[in-house]
Amino acid sequence: MTTDEIDNTGATGSVSATDKTVLCLASYEKGGEFLRAAKRLGWRTILVTVTALEHADWPRESIDEFFHMPDLSKLEDVVKAVSYLARTRAITRIVPLDDYDVETAAALREHLRLPGMNASRARLWRDKLAMRVRARAAGISVPEFVHLLNDAAIRAFTARVPPPWVLKPRSEVSTIGIAKIGSPDDLWQRVDELGDRRSFFLLERFMPGGVYHADSLVADGAVVFAEAHGYARPPLEVFHEGGIAMTRTLPRDADDARALLDLNRRVVAALGMDRGAAHVEFIKSEADGHIYFLEAGARVGGANIVDVVEAAAGVNLWREWARLELGPESEAYAPPERKRDYAGVILTLARQEQPDTSAYTDPEIAQRIVKRHHAGLVVAAPDAARVSALLDDYSRRFATDFFASLPPTTDPKASRDAAPRADAR
Repeated sequence: MTTDEIDNTGATGSVSATDKTVLCLASYEKGGEFLRAAKRLGWRTILVTVTALEHADWPRESIDEFFHMPDLSKLEDVVKAVSYLARTRAITRIVPLDDYDVETAAALREHLRLPGMNASRARLWRDKLAMRVRARAAGISVPEFVHLLNDAAIRAFTARVPPPWVLKPRSEVSTIGIAKIGSPDDLWQRVDELGDRRSFFLLERFMPGGVYHADSLVADGAVVFAEAHGYARPPLEVFHEGGIAMTRTLPRDADDARALLDLNRRVVAALGMDRGAAHVEFIKSEADGHIYFLEAGARVGGANIVDVVEAAAGVNLWREWARLELGPESEAYAPPERKRDYAGVILTLARQEQPDTSAYTDPEIAQRIVKRHHAGLVVAAPDAARVSALLDDYSRRFATDFFASLPPTTDPKASRDAAPRADAR
């Protein structure tokens, strides 16, 4: 790789070996508050993103050096580029701001011999097959599944588990690339279409039910802060059928909330994390009322989940993740004192390029989401029932005032541009 294949659009020179320098990878526009917090903590910040996001709304005042490359998924190119930067910069931490960058960051840490999650551990947080195998071995319930590898094993699974099934790519995020399969003929046609790529997929029992998520901070291998939330509709349903995405804080004294937080601790322990942020998803089966583990990410949840947590608990997950990663090593981490309010977010693709939410005037509105062709609000209140009532009311109004839909796509990059469906995770 030549030195001009990584484009520097804001270099300010090299740094001495005594400086604290964090390099952040971002395949998606997120993590601005992490960068701001890192700067406040006295770190020199380097951001490496994709060329398509060169002109995105990054917190430039908190970024010392800004680089972009055409594609961060090409690991060898990224390793060469970051190694080139390290010739004149004493990089001491590498942090992925998006799920797609978790394994890349781990590979870079190993290549540069830096602290943090290694490649083997990162795989457990990215590979849907690996995380299911590890969770099941730890006694955590998961929907029945089979690796799309061995023909006999697949036939045994489909004979035992009735359709429909869910076909999932092992290393995509959220609902991207997931397909619902209705019959054996449909399945084998899809297997034939995948060809040599079939081993990168798994097949899972389709399980109707409510989908939940727990969002955590982890220090010294233990969950030190977590909140449990419930989606109004499963993200897979919103992605494939269109609709309005909503999630809200669960009543903290509810049985489901307590069960989710307990399972979340078990998942984090099984997959292993020393420090950082975690987003873990679960489903509560309509058939048996049992809660099953679905997937996990070593990251902050997307689709404004961080804003829901901050509005409800007063804890900004991006900011606290920066404290966990970059705070003084001599000080044990402790999360800030939390509020006990409740919050939720409603988000939809909008017909209008710049939707106007000024007609929504309830005092519980904590944030108005400003994004092209999206309408969204974060609401907060001391009472969970009030949050639910507001979101239910807004969902009806949003359907008339803003709602637009796009057909689902199997192209990951296109899907990620079609948030909230792709980033409701």
